[in-house]
Amino acid sequence: MQLPSQLLENAVSEFAKLPGIGKKTALRLVLHLLKQEVDVVQNFGETIAKMRKEIKFCQRCNNISDDNLCTICKNTAGRNQQLICVVENIRDVIAIESTQQFNGTYHVLGGIISPLDGIGPDQLNIETLLERIVKEETTEVLFALNPNIQGDTTIYYIQRKLGQTKCKVTTIARGISFGGELEFADEMTLARSIANRLPIQQYVS
Repeated sequence: MQLPSQLLENAVSEFAKLPGIGKKTALRLVLHLLKQEVDVVQNFGETIAKMRKEIKFCQRCNNISDDNLCTICKNTAGRNQQLICVVENIRDVIAIESTQQFNGTYHVLGGIISPLDGIGPDQLNIETLLERIVKEETTEVLFALNPNIQGDTTIYYIQRKLGQTKCKVTTIARGISFGGELEFADEMTLARSIANRLPIQQYVS
């Protein structure tokens, strides 16, 4: 793509680095910004930079937050603090919250166990989850991981680590198709999966 300005080309290249944004879409976005007032574009850039610089991750559940604790963990009156929904990433938290069917807390693993991709238990937020369950005397852990081999492997590993704790272990109902992705499930299907969660058989080591 031949562009008349190196500055324009540099801007297009940066936008094209975003997921799902090709060169043509990137050019369209940059040309749109060129039509805006300078202060509008400056505010846009400063907002993005400020977000990346100042955003935090909840010290308790690893969700994104403006403070050391996210709004969900802070809401001791409106959320069941002894119910933990274990998810792979922050997008899954957003997907579940949009259903308005879950009133517990979350724990973001930051991925799932996948030996083929070189991701093991030590690279995930599993130990902090186990410590949290014991420390807070959690009554139920709901696994809302993508229904595939990697997700099931992760559930099995954590379940074994829980040992003989009295914590109830459940998983979302298979309204989510095996091999599917949570973030692409419609809200009604996801809501029903949470409402009809299933107990997981306990394995004794």
